[in-house]
Amino acid sequence: MERLASRPVTLGLVLVCLAGTLLVGAAHKLWCAGSDWGDGRQYRVGCYTDIIPLFGTEQLSDGRLPYLDRCAPAPTNCDEYPVLTMYLMRAAGWLSGDRPRPFFWANALLLAVAAAVTAVSLYLLDPRRALWFALAPSLAVEAFVNWDLLAVGFAAAATFAFVRRRDGWAGALIGLGAAAKLYPALLLVPFAADRLRARQPDGAIRLWWSAAAAWLIVDLPFMIGGPHGWWEFFRFNGARPVDWDSLWTIACRLSACVSTTVANVGSVVGLLVAIALVWSAKRRREPDFRRWQLAYPLVIAFILSGKVYSPQFSLWLLPWFALVEVDLRRFVAFEVADLAVFFTRLSFFAGYTGYGGLPRWVFEAAVLLRAAVLIWCVVGWVRGSSRSLRPERSRAAAVAA
Repeated sequence: MERLASRPVTLGLVLVCLAGTLLVGAAHKLWCAGSDWGDGRQYRVGCYTDIIPLFGTEQLSDGRLPYLDRCAPAPTNCDEYPVLTMYLMRAAGWLSGDRPRPFFWANALLLAVAAAVTAVSLYLLDPRRALWFALAPSLAVEAFVNWDLLAVGFAAAATFAFVRRRDGWAGALIGLGAAAKLYPALLLVPFAADRLRARQPDGAIRLWWSAAAAWLIVDLPFMIGGPHGWWEFFRFNGARPVDWDSLWTIACRLSACVSTTVANVGSVVGLLVAIALVWSAKRRREPDFRRWQLAYPLVIAFILSGKVYSPQFSLWLLPWFALVEVDLRRFVAFEVADLAVFFTRLSFFAGYTGYGGLPRWVFEAAVLLRAAVLIWCVVGWVRGSSRSLRPERSRAAAVAA
């Protein structure tokens, strides 16, 4: 066993494990890859994916160009995602010939490429812990629920570039990630703080300017050519009420309901307060901790304080379990809790829509359990020692023998 544990992890092994995990996820989604969900299979089997219904609600048929071609009047939202995500959908529509089942598989293929970019980036930083991402059960279940793996891939590649001191590239990749999903923009704060701590203000400036430039290059043409459609993402998310598996919804069940506006403000205030407390506690315990690793509790605080915690948001966290000093118990606990939320959520929805399922309190108990596990993970990070990743040595060790 000791010899097995000391054997190097190769990139081929990581990619084979990733392929196996994604194949399991794709096989599970096979039940829902068509458009006939009239029997409630998306809830009963747990194979729900946004990809199939959003093909219609995003009005991607007939070659419509998001933002530039206005959406037809409809009771559902349209053009509700950032630019790169909308155009990933558009590219999948062209590849699939605007047919629902091929559309799902075209998206799955493109998202698998993003997952591979993530795995390679993690491997170059820490070969053994890259397996945590490649073998994560939540990756199998959530990879093809939505398009978040695109932003996850950009964020992981940006982190690799940052650790290798390619600040311009890191910023550009963060900007592209923000053009797919806004959360990668959070990385600018801890990454810049790390450079400032090292008395390298030029690196922090390059990070921010390159991120802004990359984001503008992608978004500006649509801001000018289709401002109404481009703004829909921001309007929709600002007006969106609290979601089922948000802690705000749990609070409402305890007679602490608030308006959407209060939830919006409270989410920002909660994030700032949480990260200030974590920063202060970590700095007292370990004054010289690697500031860039503050991204780990920052993303957790962002998710927990927000009014929406969609199932696929957990994918944002998976690379960070590999990048910071998190013990295996916490990672396993998160995986168990996250899968519990996913399947109890769908089972509750089955009952809510008339197909029979678990009561709501079981789902809410799973939500609270996952939140407690994530807080436990942050506490463990604060109490632990910040690792100094050395990608050159990690890769050399993996390639040796």
